[in-house]
Amino acid sequence: MNSAVIETIVIRGRKVVPGVAEGEALVTTEPISGWGGVDPRTGTIVEVRHELRGQSFAGKVLVFPGAKGSSGWSAMFHLARVMGTAPAAWLFNQMTAKVALGTVVTHAPAMTDFDIDPLTVIRTGDWVRVDADAGIVTITRK
Repeated sequence: MNSAVIETIVIRGRKVVPGVAEGEALVTTEPISGWGGVDPRTGTIVEVRHELRGQSFAGKVLVFPGAKGSSGWSAMFHLARVMGTAPAAWLFNQMTAKVALGTVVTHAPAMTDFDIDPLTVIRTGDWVRVDADAGIVTITRK
């Protein structure tokens, strides 16, 4: 009998927005532009040269290094929340006012300042549970 081994990884970080959520990971090593880089109506990354162009973050755990561009982050991600296309949770490395505002307006759990860089252990398609209140991220391999 062949039984599958499920690999689980736990990392710890700092809460930015409280809450617990889980979902499929969408991972990029490139910063995301909130103003002009995302379509909040669909939750799709539309930035022309971005590696995730055409992919939707709606309902997923978005794992990325941080924000770039103008301060349109809060408007775009507030609209994404209203439209139901915002990420389920956010994991990012570089805290800036842009990403802080974007995460806060979605009301989705968000974390930063990890003991292990999430970009090195989480892959697109992994199942990720974010417990921002406890400061714990649990990754289950796809």
